[in-house]
Amino acid sequence: EVQLTESGGGLVQPGGSLRLSCAASGFIFSNYAMSWVRQAPGKGLEWVSRINNLGESTTYADSVKGRFTISRDNAKKKVYLQMNSLKPEDTAVYYCYGAFSSSSYWGQGTQVTVSS
Repeated sequence: EVQLTESGGGLVQPGGSLRLSCAASGFIFSNYAMSWVRQAPGKGLEWVSRINNLGESTTYADSVKGRFTISRDNAKKKVYLQMNSLKPEDTAVYYCYGAFSSSSYWGQGTQVTVSS
């Protein structure tokens, strides 16, 4: 069974940090580019960051560039999102997403709330 399971969300004050993790199982993780996508309350999906299958290349949305860092550990079948200098507008459900050729998978999401 394919699973992507996010963890690490929570409530944090503005300026704080969180590290999200996404654990994969049931597919060949090292074949898949992985992304983080978020959905703020009442809004559509927003792509946040992507890392290629070997971890050699990363890209970021302008809204998070310089504050967020994506990484992966293929041996552990995990992808991470280190989020620093968090802002209230970063409040959203964060999903991890894997894609390879015509195959793609979504996690169930983890809530991040940035509020004082």
